[in-house]
Amino acid sequence: MDREVSAAIPARKPVVAVTGPTASGKSGLALAVAEALGGTVINADSMQIYREVPVLTAAPTAAEMARAPHRLYGVRDAARPCSAEAWRELALREIASAHAHGRLPIVVGGTGLYLRALTRGIAPIPDVPADIRAAVRARQQAVPPPQLHAELTAEDPRMAARLDVNDSQRVARALEVVRATGRSLAAYQALPDAGAAPYDTLGVLSVPPKADVDAAADARFDAMLAAGAVEEVRALAARNLDPTLPAMRAVGVPPLLRHVRGEIDLDAAAAAAKRDTRKYAKRQLTWLRNQSPQDFCKIVRVQEQFSESHMTHVLAKIRRFVLTGEP
Repeated sequence: MDREVSAAIPARKPVVAVTGPTASGKSGLALAVAEALGGTVINADSMQIYREVPVLTAAPTAAEMARAPHRLYGVRDAARPCSAEAWRELALREIASAHAHGRLPIVVGGTGLYLRALTRGIAPIPDVPADIRAAVRARQQAVPPPQLHAELTAEDPRMAARLDVNDSQRVARALEVVRATGRSLAAYQALPDAGAAPYDTLGVLSVPPKADVDAAADARFDAMLAAGAVEEVRALAARNLDPTLPAMRAVGVPPLLRHVRGEIDLDAAAAAAKRDTRKYAKRQLTWLRNQSPQDFCKIVRVQEQFSESHMTHVLAKIRRFVLTGEP
């Protein structure tokens, strides 16, 4: 860690969380901060944790990882889903390790659920029995998303009203909980979270205009295709994994799977993937605009794409936060 920063770390240790929508430049910023301040980059992207999809998830390259320590990238097989709670335990260990080695933990990613789990803790939701989970997941595969959502509406209208009709993953999760416990997932989410991380977390948030995000995401997907995204999905398809697994639902994977199976041409698959990316970015931007000190003890906002032009300003804010607790 930067010598001045390392010497002044207070009793309640600092963590920097760099977040923004997809294609906002957050990974590049986190790497630059890690190089400047002696940090360890810790992944908080729910898809970059899977080793099979580095191209489609824009995971750091080997050359980038060589410039600073990177943790929790490609550490999970696609067949093993990673929950927010599981990620939180992994992240807490990596944060503690970074501090123990005199490095600044820099958590980076756009998965709001992961970041909330770290800063606030986890909602106390009971475990779902395996037979109920299996039955709901089988139903998820058997019926179209609107029908699954209609079933949730009949059993848990409160939660159904919160969820997009086509978000079958979250709809299935809500169905599991209400069938296992007789209570709405919304009721559990309203309870106080447990296990907030014992750190002061500075949130560095990129909230650029949606049009800029969309343009950057479209260009990046074209680059992914050139870098082997189709081959990556072809290898994933060959494993015949459960289609409800998170890695199989990563943005870009479902339409490219259809292309690999000969159902649509590559242009149609790319158009669908770009459309899905824009929807995902919109959800991320909504989450980012609603963050508060309840989620991060201090917040630095950048109202455009991260770039080199922001580095002096952002580094100064981070140094001040680590030294004084103020951004």
